[in-house]
Amino acid sequence: MDSEKLEYFKNVLLEEIRVLREEAGRTVSEMTSDTTNFPDPNDRATQESDRNFELRIRDRERKLINKIKEALQRIEDGTFGICEICEEDISEARLKARPVTTLCIDCKMDQEQKEKLR
Repeated sequence: MDSEKLEYFKNVLLEEIRVLREEAGRTVSEMTSDTTNFPDPNDRATQESDRNFELRIRDRERKLINKIKEALQRIEDGTFGICEICEEDISEARLKARPVTTLCIDCKMDQEQKEKLR
């Protein structure tokens, strides 16, 4: 992959990290500033459920940030865009759709098929 495309993907990944961190910061500030104490148990349960849902989303985003960091490291190492299994190039269209991917579409489909059989 040429340096121009690598720079493009690097910028995409860095922007994604920036957005995810911004969202995480907003969640923290909203949760710490919202000290509403609902007397109704149903309202409290709803608030708690909403908070748990939000925290699960943020945990998934934290995992995505780690994958983004790994993809950025692959760009630095020169292995970005190369399938971990077959070592063929991952299509640019796939990388645009999922820049953190480590598998080409064929290997990913094989992996999903094997998971389905288990």
